[in-house]
Amino acid sequence: MPREDAAKLKDWFDREAAIRLAAQIRAVRPDFDSERYVRLASRGLQELEFKDRVEKFAWALKETLPQHLPTALAVLTESLPEPLVDCESPTDGWLQWPIGEFIALYGLPHFEDSFEAMYALTQRFTAEYALRPFLEHYPEETLSVLSDLVDDESPHVRRFCSEAVRPRLPWAKVVNFLVEDPEPVLPILEALMDDPELYVRRSVANNLNDISKDHPNLVVDLCRHWWEPENEERVWLITHALRGLIKSAHPGALSLLGFFTPPPELKVKLDIEPPEVRMGEMVKFKATLQNRSSKPLKLQVDFVLHLVRSQGASSGKVFKWKALVLEPGRQVTLPKKHPMKKTTVRALYPGVHRVELQVNGVRLGRGEFLLKEF
Repeated sequence: MPREDAAKLKDWFDREAAIRLAAQIRAVRPDFDSERYVRLASRGLQELEFKDRVEKFAWALKETLPQHLPTALAVLTESLPEPLVDCESPTDGWLQWPIGEFIALYGLPHFEDSFEAMYALTQRFTAEYALRPFLEHYPEETLSVLSDLVDDESPHVRRFCSEAVRPRLPWAKVVNFLVEDPEPVLPILEALMDDPELYVRRSVANNLNDISKDHPNLVVDLCRHWWEPENEERVWLITHALRGLIKSAHPGALSLLGFFTPPPELKVKLDIEPPEVRMGEMVKFKATLQNRSSKPLKLQVDFVLHLVRSQGASSGKVFKWKALVLEPGRQVTLPKKHPMKKTTVRALYPGVHRVELQVNGVRLGRGEFLLKEF
C-alpha cells in the first residue's frame, strides 16, 4: 500500500484520497466539479469500513461525472495513469479502486464500454473485482471476451483473464456457477499455463487451488494431464496449484508430486518449547527426521495445530513447513517458530494445544503446549 501512514486499511480512502482522485479526473476533464466530488465522497467516511468507503467514492463519481455512462467511462479511462512498465513496477494503484467499483456498480447496461474500461484499468491496477458482476450476469459473453484476450501482449491483461474468473477470489463474491462447474474456465487456464510471466502462471495456480476446494479430483486429473517433470515452470505451477490438497493429504495430489507414504524406516520426533506460552508469544517447534532406509525419501513436512475453541473443543489446522529430499542414512533437524497471536480471522483461547507432525499426509510425531491468557 503506497500510503504507509494509514493507521488502518479502511483509512486509505479519506478526504485526501478524494482530493487526489478528483485532481486526476480534472486533469482530463477541466469542467469536472472537484469540490462537489470531494464533498460527496468524504462525507460520513468515519462510520464506514473499507469496502463501503470505496463504494462511496464510486457513488460520488456517478453523481459528478456525465450522466451518459459511456461518456463517464471514457473520462475515467482517459484519466488513468500510464500503464505499468512490467510486473514488478510499483504503482499508486489503490487510488484507481473506486473506478473499478464504478464499473461494477453502474456499468452492466454497457457491456462493451465497460470492458474497454476494464481492459485499460487492469494494466494500471486491477479489474478482476469490476468484472465479477459481468461474469454473473453475462457469463458466456464475458468468458468469450476473456478467451480472446489470453494472447494479449500485456501480462496484466493475461493475468486478468485468469484472476477475474477465480471461483473463490479473495475479497470478492463467490461465483456460484463456477463453484458448481468450473469446466468453462479450464480452456482459459490451459491457454495460460505456460505463460512467460510467473505473475500470470501464479494466477493460474491460484485459480486451480480455488477449484480444488470443491473439485479436488478434477484438479488432480488436470494436473496429471499437464504434468511434464522436465518442465520446471510447469512443475512449479502444479505444485503451487496443489498446495491446498497437499495440506489436506489428498492421495492423488501427494502421489503426483512424488510424496509417498513414509516407510517405517523414517524415524521422526517433534519437540516443543517452551511447554507454557502466553498469548502474543512465540512457540518453537523442532522436527527431527532420520532416514534409516536404503532409498532417498521425498518428504513434505507440515504441522497440524489443534486450536482450542471457545467451548473447549479443538480443531486442527495444517500449516506448511518444508519440502525436502532426505538421503539414506541422513538426519535433518527442522526448526519452526509460530506466533500465538490473535488476529481478525483467528481467535485464540487458553488451554492445552496439541501439535502433530504431518509427513506426506501422514500424521506421525506429536506434542503439546499450554497456552495461557496472561
